[in-house]
Amino acid sequence: MARIMGPSGSGKSTFINILIGQEVASVGHELQSHTAHIQHFTLTHPDYPNRRIVVIDTPGFDDTDIDDREILRRIAVWLARSYDAKMRLAGIIYLHEITQPRMLGTSRKNLDLFTRLCGPEAIKNVILITTKWDELSSEGTGKLRESQLKGEHWKHMVDMGSRVHRFDGTQRSARRIVNYILAKQPLDAVQIQTELVQIGDLLAETEAGRTLRFTLQELLKMQKAMSVNLRSSSEGNPSMHERALENEEKIRQTLKQIKELNVPLSRKITRFLGFVVKLFESL
Repeated sequence: MARIMGPSGSGKSTFINILIGQEVASVGHELQSHTAHIQHFTLTHPDYPNRRIVVIDTPGFDDTDIDDREILRRIAVWLARSYDAKMRLAGIIYLHEITQPRMLGTSRKNLDLFTRLCGPEAIKNVILITTKWDELSSEGTGKLRESQLKGEHWKHMVDMGSRVHRFDGTQRSARRIVNYILAKQPLDAVQIQTELVQIGDLLAETEAGRTLRFTLQELLKMQKAMSVNLRSSSEGNPSMHERALENEEKIRQTLKQIKELNVPLSRKITRFLGFVVKLFESL
């Protein structure tokens, strides 16, 4: 089983369609995100007819229709269920558009949450894929960006065993990437599976949940600062007034996500009492 992840628009569904050889995953060509739910597709390995491959298409954390907390919940639920069903991950494919001139905020957020979902033990089974090379004006530009990714943004993952590959848009390229993953030792569990199933953490208590909550808190600070600026310049300006109202709605949505990611007080008390009991038992 191989999981496909990456920001919205990075080419996850396109990769799956080319790998399988037919249009099975919906591809978006507009600003709206298309993969809203987790989808899985099954194919037979071309070299080993008795071997079945399952690829999973997941939404990015910058979806235009679903908030990040709900996306995290959907991914976590699917992974927990697959763990209970004893479905082992061969590896994770993470896609990134090489057409991006720099690592944008949404891409950094996706990457950070991705690494928290996986955990350090699973990083060696991650393959980092650059896509959309055919959309570049020159290959030299792509090589420079690829070098920056390897040397800066992906460096810690590469140092821990992740590999970097290019996807050139052909089925041969897609199969070569999947074959590399299938040659790896399958993972017993990624970090969020261990946290949710083995340890019994709530989603908000996982590394990914805590990281998302911190990211949303930082976003809230920026939205509140923008709100002050917009209110001061919106008087007598209909356009600025409209922007101020839109920003207030964003603040409400961000607060809602943060609230849903807070650990309940009863849970905190239970955890604290459990810690105290263990402390006395160790004396």
